[in-house]
Amino acid sequence: MTQLGTPATPNFFNQEMADSYDQRNSALQPISGCLHFLMNLVLAPVPRNASVLCVGVGTGADIFALATDNPGWRFVGVDPSAEMLEVCRRRLDEAGLLGRCQLVRGTVEDITDTHFDAVVSLFVAHFIKLDQRAAFYSAIHQRLKPGGLFVSAEISVDLEDPLLAATVEDWARIQSLMGQDEKPVEALIAMFRDPLGVVSPDTTEALWRDAGFADPVPFFHAFAIRGWHAQRPSL
Repeated sequence: MTQLGTPATPNFFNQEMADSYDQRNSALQPISGCLHFLMNLVLAPVPRNASVLCVGVGTGADIFALATDNPGWRFVGVDPSAEMLEVCRRRLDEAGLLGRCQLVRGTVEDITDTHFDAVVSLFVAHFIKLDQRAAFYSAIHQRLKPGGLFVSAEISVDLEDPLLAATVEDWARIQSLMGQDEKPVEALIAMFRDPLGVVSPDTTEALWRDAGFADPVPFFHAFAIRGWHAQRPSL
């Protein structure tokens, strides 16, 4: 799980950020806890011996959320930050979960396995450049078994919505909880556009369909955060 709303500059997820990541996000536990709870319910149809790919695994929060209730699942976690992966590896080892996990430095395109029962990607898509977003979803689709499930959450708002300013005012309170400096609404909207690539829910759902997924099903909405799940259709 990538930090909410933080610009993904090349050196942002450095050692300092990796070491303080979980503490910085602890104030958001009620949100992440609810999201993880619902994610477990969404993934209930997945087999007991499932193989699950976590894209943007960060420090391993999503693996921890899934591993306890699903002792037969095995995980592959991929992340471009070596520092974040090192923290993830240490936490998994301390929890006795490392034996069920493989960690890969890179992006989803670096994963060669194409037979995952499920792919989870939380708070990653809005960091993917708009001209690469379609390829990102297609790469996830290609790594799922037919019938496999994709679960994702991202910052997603309609930047032309008349209620955008009010939505972003709510989002500013999220930023404050994370200890970030207060920014005016206009600055946050500009951040949503660039460096983040925030798009509307309709656009995200259209991208999923274009990648080959069945109709996305909304299952989570909190302020600017939205989550969907969808299936790769069976052959």
